[in-house]
Amino acid sequence: MAQWRPDELMTDTALIKQLADVAKDEALRQGIVMRTKENPNSSELVTYAPFTLFPSPVPKAAFLQALAVQTHYNTLVDRVSQDADFLQKALSSTIKVDDFTARLFKIHQQIQKEGGSQSIVLGLNRSDYMLDQNENKTSSLKQIEINTIAASFGGLSSLTPGVHRLILRMAGRLEESRLIPDNNPAAGLARAIAKAWELYGSERAAVLFLVEEVQTNIFDQRFIESELWKRDIPTLRKRFGDVAKTGSLDQDKRLFVDGTEVAVVYFRNGYMPQNYISEQCWDARLMMERSLAAKCPDIHTHLVGTKKVQQVLAKPGVLERFFPDQTQVVEQLRATFAGLYTLDMGPDGDQSVAMALADPDRFVLKPQREGGGNNLYGSELIQVLNRVKGSSERTAYVLMDKIVPPSVQNYLLRRDAPLEISSCVSELGVFGVYVRRGTETLMNECAGHLLRTKSSEHSDGGVAAGVATLDNPLLV
Repeated sequence: MAQWRPDELMTDTALIKQLADVAKDEALRQGIVMRTKENPNSSELVTYAPFTLFPSPVPKAAFLQALAVQTHYNTLVDRVSQDADFLQKALSSTIKVDDFTARLFKIHQQIQKEGGSQSIVLGLNRSDYMLDQNENKTSSLKQIEINTIAASFGGLSSLTPGVHRLILRMAGRLEESRLIPDNNPAAGLARAIAKAWELYGSERAAVLFLVEEVQTNIFDQRFIESELWKRDIPTLRKRFGDVAKTGSLDQDKRLFVDGTEVAVVYFRNGYMPQNYISEQCWDARLMMERSLAAKCPDIHTHLVGTKKVQQVLAKPGVLERFFPDQTQVVEQLRATFAGLYTLDMGPDGDQSVAMALADPDRFVLKPQREGGGNNLYGSELIQVLNRVKGSSERTAYVLMDKIVPPSVQNYLLRRDAPLEISSCVSELGVFGVYVRRGTETLMNECAGHLLRTKSSEHSDGGVAAGVATLDNPLLV
């Protein structure tokens, strides 16, 4: 089998310049684009999304392991979302100190109290991993987090394999170009949304994309919209403010926005406190949750994506609650868990604090936030832990083992950035989709993958946050 040996490529300055120019043009030609930060809501100005010049090597065994376990993660997320007692217990300490999680939880409780109105459940999630390299240089797949809301880059990552295959061919690496796996998450995500739309049962009803005020990453979403229109499924793009102004429920709890009935609400917004700029936004969220429309995610599934739930699921014996008599499934899931530690008040939390302060470089401190750029390392970790260690405020965080991924050499192509070689680390995301009606699961699939690579000097942050770049695995 071919081995990726890029050393002689990386140092050929003239060839690198030529390949980089072709790669950027090909990305633009293919539509791997984002709006510019200077004009985020204008289609007049676009640039290529940041990406790597070469694909990054990923062990084939680890890649296949991540794909294989995804349907189990789908099942786990869905089962946890239906277990109100578990969510209550898992989040009881967090909601006392984290206002945002508390607001979400309050909606969850209200929907539970009202009995819920939807029978169709739609899940589009992405489980993110890194390779954790041991002292003996062997590595194992470890989960960073699972994103249950607004899991992005399923659209753009459907196109990047073609760019990297072209670059490798031009560099005389035909055999290696065949080691880049096919990938089309956009089609898989759209297929699940389409299934939920069909189950809703109204051809006039639309799929509502609930989007942000600032939309640099709009083209990633447009891929999924396009896939839906190919199936003659109408789509709407609205912000929270639009839903607050023109949204309503009829007596049957059907949701209408701007006069159009909504079959599916696809949240590409609503995962950060700053997304809710007014009480009207929270009212709009509650109205959508109360409706008959399938929500992706519904409020219960949104809560499953919190770091606290991830930490509780990693405790001994907890997975067995959701997979009774399924030892093999439990083992497959648990094999991907990194060390996670509670910061709840009491002896266990005290021990976690002491452990982290004694050796801070071994850990990462995570708040209950999505969107990248929120985690704390090193001196910041020490500063925050010292401030909150004696109060319940610490329960807003969880502590996790810091993963040490192997580094590789690559060129990160960014607008206005110099063309220079970087030491890089990668993160593998795997998209999962599922659709359930009542108690019957009608779809449960792995829908594709996403590889993001960033310079080793950056601890945290994704593509949309301006740190990571799009990439492809080269299976070795």
